[in-house]
Amino acid sequence: MTSCLAVGVMSGTSLDGVSTALVRLSDDPLEAQLVAFRQEPYAAPERGQIVDAIARGGSKDLALLHVALGERFAGAILQLLAETKTTPKDLAFVASHGQTIWHEPGRATLQLGDPAVIAERVGVRVVSDFRSRDVAAGGQGAPLVPLADVMLFGHPERGRLLLNIGGIANVTWVPRRGIAAGALAFDTGPGVAVIDAVTRRLDPDAPFDRDGARARRGKPRSKVLDALLADAYFSQPPPKSTGREHFGIEFAARLIGLVQQAGGSDNDAVATATALTAETIARALERWTPLPNGPEIELVISGGGARNPVLVELLAARVRPRPVLPFDRLFFDGEAKEALAFALLGFLTICGKPGNLPAATGARGPRVLGHITPA
Repeated sequence: MTSCLAVGVMSGTSLDGVSTALVRLSDDPLEAQLVAFRQEPYAAPERGQIVDAIARGGSKDLALLHVALGERFAGAILQLLAETKTTPKDLAFVASHGQTIWHEPGRATLQLGDPAVIAERVGVRVVSDFRSRDVAAGGQGAPLVPLADVMLFGHPERGRLLLNIGGIANVTWVPRRGIAAGALAFDTGPGVAVIDAVTRRLDPDAPFDRDGARARRGKPRSKVLDALLADAYFSQPPPKSTGREHFGIEFAARLIGLVQQAGGSDNDAVATATALTAETIARALERWTPLPNGPEIELVISGGGARNPVLVELLAARVRPRPVLPFDRLFFDGEAKEALAFALLGFLTICGKPGNLPAATGARGPRVLGHITPA
């Protein structure tokens, strides 16, 4: 397969919605060009159903959600195709990451969104379940976007750091574009998952802290921040990955309780959560990634957190003099990055090529990822 058109589908740990990307792929050289992108936000009841399934879902809840998300993803794909006047016959495949419901590094990872439903509704073969093979090979199953970072988004001549601030934040160090040797990637800890969970707990009608407004009105509580920074995950060396199981509702409730005990306000709790994300990213960069040998080694940021100006200001101040650049300025809308990355991983699977980066996941070696469901 030398060139083809595909759709990548992503529903991330931030639970903000479904991202679909129409992508043109080629294998000599390996390239992925974004043709079109759209996002469909989750309604509050949908988001609540997913949060409940993660927190306390039984087998019936998970089975029904698996099918419901398959329908949701299929609908989003068909909407993208309609808007771009593309027919299913034009597609070589759909690559669906699914919605992570459980991620226990090195033991198990579960993504929902039935690929059989997508294959039936769209009429195109589906590549799915990308993470489980890496876990079976002794890896964490995450992060998987780093291979796309290496092949597509590294600097052509020097090192570059690529940071995605989704629900969980992950960073990739790319020595040079296309060069996997020496690349490093891992989850730094919470991205917007804790900020969002704190915001929703304080205001159930608010999906997230829009424009960092609450954080700007509050003040981080330093003693609370110190207590949270003592979490063992932050001092654990890579390879490592995490999820909402660790940095979710319970962690947010603990943060709110500590801020209230310290006499802080609701906005102080959001400000503390925001400062926690910035500080843990900065510490991870200092501890585990190569030090900048001059100001040219930039930090390129994408994901929902890159849209939070308070978080970006805190992070930029903390990593100075390292420049912080938005992914959008160098490439395309950063919100499309992960959907495009999974289209690339699906392409590698179809071609029978490995899609993991063992240095990032800790797997015993490169593996062809995912399952293929026929049209």
